[in-house]
Amino acid sequence: MPDVTRPTPSSAAAAGTTPASGDVSLKTSRFKVPGEGSSLGISVATVVAMVLVWFAVTRLGLIKPLFLPGPEAVWQQFFEYLTGTANDKPLWQHFVASILRVAVAFWAAFLTAVPVGIAMGMSRVARGIFDPPIEFYRPLPPLAYLPLIIIWFGIDELPKVLLIYLACFAPLALAARSGMKSATHEQINAAYSMGASYGQVIRHVILPSALPEILVGMRIAIGFGWTTLVAAEMVAANVGLGQMVLNASNFLRTDIVIMGIVVIGVVAYLFDMFMRWVERKLVPWKGRI
Repeated sequence: MPDVTRPTPSSAAAAGTTPASGDVSLKTSRFKVPGEGSSLGISVATVVAMVLVWFAVTRLGLIKPLFLPGPEAVWQQFFEYLTGTANDKPLWQHFVASILRVAVAFWAAFLTAVPVGIAMGMSRVARGIFDPPIEFYRPLPPLAYLPLIIIWFGIDELPKVLLIYLACFAPLALAARSGMKSATHEQINAAYSMGASYGQVIRHVILPSALPEILVGMRIAIGFGWTTLVAAEMVAANVGLGQMVLNASNFLRTDIVIMGIVVIGVVAYLFDMFMRWVERKLVPWKGRI
């Protein structure tokens, strides 16, 4: 009886034939890159689950309303502030005041911190001048130097904006400094070999390479700005989301406190989503090369 051997996949491929339909390679996931795929459905399910747990805990009376009011109580306060029927200024006035403070501080920090960070990345002299003060105050909580700012600048709008400005300045400067190291030596030498000047290398090679890091720094800075908002509006403010939360806490109005926290968090999240959209438009190559 002749010896008949079954062709292996490798021998079949060498012979120009294809293996049978049953000999297919197993695929463990439809995503080839770690972290690939949309997480929107998971995020929505997580938020819904958190709200349901919150509703169940308050409905069953596991936590007193003084410490954790139910979602319906928080929604009622949101509706009253939104329609102007609450015993306070309407929500839009608090919102506009806080937005203006954060926006002015953020863009002032952007216009000053990014050039400082670029200078730190390009010059050892600038790095030696600006690095010590930035690294000194960066880990300090805003409440630590808030009394000093009040003593120096009073209790008007300036100390509020200045406190948020300082919170935004450090991450923007450090991100710009880190971004200046993103361009490789091969890219820089290639630009020089094509006749580019020093200024053209900075403008057309180094700055585009630093842009992704700067945009990440902007996202972090706007988050720090909103984090500092409540501390900034402790300075004799009569309007603002942070002032609304602080004033409600003095009267143990936990429902208003939670409503204000949710509004601040949602606005910060929308800002972050906007910055992600800007990042996709300005640096579509990020993560692909």
